[in-house]
Amino acid sequence: MKLAFDIARRYLYAKKSQNIINIISMISIFGVLTGSMALVIVLSVFNGVHNFMGDLYTAFDPDFKLVPTSGKVISTDSLNYQQLKSSDDILFLSETLEHQALLKFRDRKIPGVVLGVDSNFNKVSSIDSIIIDGKYELKFKSEFRGVIGKRLADQLAIRLNFVTPLSMYVPKRKGNINMMAPQNAFKQEYLSPSGFFAVNQEEYDGQYLIIDIEQARRLLQYDDKTISSLAIKVDDNKDITKAENRIQEIVGNKMNVLNQQEQHAEFYKVMKVEKLFAYLILSFIIAIAAFNIVANLAMLIFEKKESIFTLKSMGADKKLITRIFMMEGWLISVAGIILGSFLGVIIVLIQEHFGIIKFMGDGHYITDAYPIALIWTDVIVVVITVSIISALAAWYPVRVIVDKYYSSSDMG
Repeated sequence: MKLAFDIARRYLYAKKSQNIINIISMISIFGVLTGSMALVIVLSVFNGVHNFMGDLYTAFDPDFKLVPTSGKVISTDSLNYQQLKSSDDILFLSETLEHQALLKFRDRKIPGVVLGVDSNFNKVSSIDSIIIDGKYELKFKSEFRGVIGKRLADQLAIRLNFVTPLSMYVPKRKGNINMMAPQNAFKQEYLSPSGFFAVNQEEYDGQYLIIDIEQARRLLQYDDKTISSLAIKVDDNKDITKAENRIQEIVGNKMNVLNQQEQHAEFYKVMKVEKLFAYLILSFIIAIAAFNIVANLAMLIFEKKESIFTLKSMGADKKLITRIFMMEGWLISVAGIILGSFLGVIIVLIQEHFGIIKFMGDGHYITDAYPIALIWTDVIVVVITVSIISALAAWYPVRVIVDKYYSSSDMG
């Protein structure tokens, strides 16, 4: 292997009789360099978007969300509730009750999601940080209040200083329906919005109304033990995975423990699939670019056919000669891989820390610069991928061409 490497290195740096070989070598290196750099940057962009969207969700979502394994609601009496509340892993625990409702303000009616929460909700989430108007207040003395998503508030044309209350309607769970008065089949509650929040995600901003869980239970006709989920804030000093396992052991098979990514499993799954397809498409482009190496090696082998005859005369077998030219192709690709990956990492780090590339327009964006994040395992994957592609691109053609000249009796 060392002999093959030494000869290949001499061939790489040796002066060629045909200048076109040097030009093709440079084109080959540039093609691999560009592909490697692009792959590092594109994968880092997906990482940045993934992290950025995760940060948006984190402002609303708790560390863990416990949901019933069956049905929409569950009673806390059926759980090891006191053991859960006293767990060393849990800093704060909040009861929530969620249900679809019809929201009405004046003449406008919009379907939405009513989320009843207790006094700990602002401790398990960062809801206070995303209030863009008013304040987070669900009850003032005996008056119920609520905070509403900005998009939903715009659809209802509601403002904080309006006297007219917001109405909530849900079908009654109990009692008989009088067909002569179908309007009585709905349970109704009123409140005055105290603030608007913005997660900058339509699924929240365009649907959610957060109210006090006491009013939610009254609206939905549930007792004070009924919940649809539990929101948990864990101790930052604890191992998050171990904490999740311990909490799951406490609730058993009655509830599922969802971490922040599992709470939005579909979104993160789509992101992973998109990243995979981007990786495959760019890898295919790199494979096309790698065929420049084949052309370069074909011309180099043709130029060195006398050297092949000399090596054969000295006892070199076909396997050694094939390895020499395979090593030659590998050296060309390594130069492109190292330079491309290095430049890709530099560009990503500059964008990550300084935000050089910004969004065009008048600034109505959640963030000014394109989000990007470097993950070193991606760089390793790029290096391995491009190395394999380059090796495979050269392997079969080199074998065929070397075999032709090695087996020919006319080597001169």
